[in-house]
Amino acid sequence: MTNPTPTDVSVITERDTELAVLARALSHPARVAIVRHLASMGTCICGEIVNVLPLAQATVSQHLKVLKESGFVQGEVDGPRTCYCVNPETVKRFQSLVASLPA
Repeated sequence: MTNPTPTDVSVITERDTELAVLARALSHPARVAIVRHLASMGTCICGEIVNVLPLAQATVSQHLKVLKESGFVQGEVDGPRTCYCVNPETVKRFQSLVASLPA
């Protein structure tokens, strides 16, 4: 059997799975808005995100959880709060995976 080529659509590659996981994390408009907000602010806490989005704190927290699990967002405990920021390596990886799709 020959090794699959990058364009062999009969094989699901690790890159395909990785892209699907990252795309799922951004599959909700609120999560895209959160990533965009964090990228523009650098870092912020959940309450600051709640102040700019028309969502309840619990909803924002749930979206942050999904983003954190995917690696798009990192959180650092700062006393009683968690300070969030975008993980630039994950964003670069996502951009690379999307760019590798055929036009």
